[in-house]
This record gives sequence, structure tokens and C-alpha cells, in this order.
Amino acid sequence: MTATLALTLGLAVLIGVSLGLLGGGGSILAVPLLVYVADLPPKEAIATSLLVVGATSAVGVLPHARAHRVRWRTGLIFGLVGMIGAYAGGRLAEFIPAPFLLAGFAVMMLATAVAMIRSRRTDKGKPSPHELPVFRVILDGIVVGLVTGLVGAGGGFLVVPALALLGGLPMPVAVGTSLVVIAMKSAAGLAGYLSSVHINWGLALAVTAAAIVGSLLGGRLAGRIPADVLRRAFGWSVAVMAVFLLGQQLRV
Repeated sequence: MTATLALTLGLAVLIGVSLGLLGGGGSILAVPLLVYVADLPPKEAIATSLLVVGATSAVGVLPHARAHRVRWRTGLIFGLVGMIGAYAGGRLAEFIPAPFLLAGFAVMMLATAVAMIRSRRTDKGKPSPHELPVFRVILDGIVVGLVTGLVGAGGGFLVVPALALLGGLPMPVAVGTSLVVIAMKSAAGLAGYLSSVHINWGLALAVTAAAIVGSLLGGRLAGRIPADVLRRAFGWSVAVMAVFLLGQQLRV
């Protein structure tokens, strides 16, 4: 195993931990990892990240489901309508230069991070909705799905704030539910990319396996950390990666 591959797989474990613990951040970490460490072309990295994050999320939802931290109706509806937007975004990405995709990705990440960090909402003493209104779920799902397909983001960095800040779900439940959405939308976004992008399947499967190990660990930790701490950790992790990615694009 080369040093680069070993480093890639080690960092892939952290991608899984991020997904299992925070319900997002997988693609935020995976895209820069695959571009700057594994040295993949940007669009191949985005497509590969959709495979890695989608498969990892599908496995990572299991510990959350066992702990009853998943709102299935909300997640499945959000995921289904998001798949439509994700497929469209994946096809549209073929016509957009890669630097614009990555720069747009970074700006959106930064805006989301600020919203999560500044939030002072607490889950204590407030009723938790069992499921969110269908119309809101459909509207948010289409918008987030389109972004997912365009920039290779599984969507957790948008889904979690939508569920936690706008929908009112407790942060641990928003994390678990977002994994259902991410898995579905990542599959649709990947389908859109496969029409125009080649994937190194050996590398993709190795990174996916490492990320799955991390996601199971993160899922076990999620229920033991206070919701407000999770929210701020999510925001700061997104902010750090946004600044790094934006800085890389500005240097080009």
C-alpha cells in the first residue's frame, strides 16, 4: 500500500465518523480528500464522493434506527423528491466548469456553517415533531437535491440545518434522518454523473469500506453528545472545510 493510499483510507475513516456523528460533512471532506490527496480530477472526485457518501450513509443509518433517531416518513419523502433534483443536477454539472462547481460548493458551505454556529436554539423543554409537514419536506428536498447533484454533496450540510433549525427536530434525530436522505440522493446524483464521468472503482470501493467503519463508530457516539454541542461541532467543521476549499479555488 502506498503512502498516499494509506493516507486516503485513514482520512476516509474520518469521513465516516463525520457522517455517523453529524449526519453530514461526508462530501465536504470527501471531495477535497479525493482532489488534493488522491489526486483525482474534480468531476471524478465529485462522482466518487457520491458513491462513498451514499453507501456509507446507508450503513451508518443502522445504529441511529436502532436508537429510534430516524423520522422515516420525513426522510423517505425528502429523499425521493431530492433524487429528482440530484439526478438533474448531476446531468447539469456536465456543462459547468469544475472550478465554478467547487467555488459554489464552498460558498454554500460557509453560509450554512454560519447559520448552525449562530443558532441559539435548544431542544430542552420543547416538543419534538414526530414528522415534518409534507409540503415543506417536498420543497426543501427538491432544492437540496439539485445542489447535491451539482456539487457532489450528499446534502447533509443542508439537510441537517433544514431539519434541525427550520423543522424543529432534535439534533440527534436530524442527524439520523439526514442519513436516509443522503443515501437516496447520492445514488441519484451518481447516476447522473455516470453518463459522463469515469470512476476508479478499486479506489472508490476501498475508500467506501474505510468510511463505513468510521460511520458505525460515529453513529454510536452521536447519542452520547449533547444536541447543542453537535450543532456547533457541525457548523465549525463545515466552516473550516469551506475556507480551505474556497482558498484553493481563489489560488487557481
